[in-house]
Amino acid sequence: MGNLAYTFTIMKASLDVLRKDKELLLFPLFSGLCCLVAALSFAIPVFHSDFLHPASGELTQGEQVGRYAVMFAFYYITYFIIIFFNSAIVACAIFRMRGGDPDLMTGFRAALARWPQIAGWALVAASVGMILRILQGRGRRTGNILVGLLGMAWSVITFMVIPILVVERKGPIDAIRESAAMLRKTWGQQLVGNFSFGVIFFILALIGVVPLIIAILSPMLALKIVMLSFVGIYLLILVLVQSALAAIFQAALYLYAREGRAPAGFSETALAGAMSPREE
Repeated sequence: MGNLAYTFTIMKASLDVLRKDKELLLFPLFSGLCCLVAALSFAIPVFHSDFLHPASGELTQGEQVGRYAVMFAFYYITYFIIIFFNSAIVACAIFRMRGGDPDLMTGFRAALARWPQIAGWALVAASVGMILRILQGRGRRTGNILVGLLGMAWSVITFMVIPILVVERKGPIDAIRESAAMLRKTWGQQLVGNFSFGVIFFILALIGVVPLIIAILSPMLALKIVMLSFVGIYLLILVLVQSALAAIFQAALYLYAREGRAPAGFSETALAGAMSPREE
């Protein structure tokens, strides 16, 4: 069974979990709405001030520090929101895989009970994200490629952090160490499945190009509105489903890595293929 076959098998099992708990789709929706509100709360004051274009034409050291402070605050709030709702999905998925019947409050209670760990991890993630963003803004093409590789490496190392925070309630530093330790025990091929999820959903997103073309070419205003509405709703559903499946997939891999057996509904062969033991 190749990586693509493993991906389809795991995706099917993740979809089965999502079918049983369709309310999980609300968590990425809430996350997106909260991030939008956060973005507007920063963007509106910024655009109505001389923050972007100072009167002097050049930034003083204090103004530069102020910009970085605002940027970091935005990064932190955004990361906190995303991690909070992802933690809720992971908690519900793990509860379901262990034989429970979760609801929205299951996820909210789990995330709220772990807000100190979530806040700590958001602080670390926002700091790293901001550093990488600053380096990318100052670097040339080669430097940007290096920054991109560093970002990918960081994503790999911290792949299991959220399930560790949710289940083991460890702080961000210990969670990073545990996540890295899991990676050292495997080739880290769990990310192949996550990458394949992205590829599959990208292909599905291309279906939205057809009604978009129809909307562009059609002379009928009513048809344009219908087609554009369809594209918007279709892409929104895809994003919500992909986000939920990615978190369920992450939870399943965590349980398999920790307990050594596949969660209910998941193929042990597929999970073993997604996390190949490293040969010494």
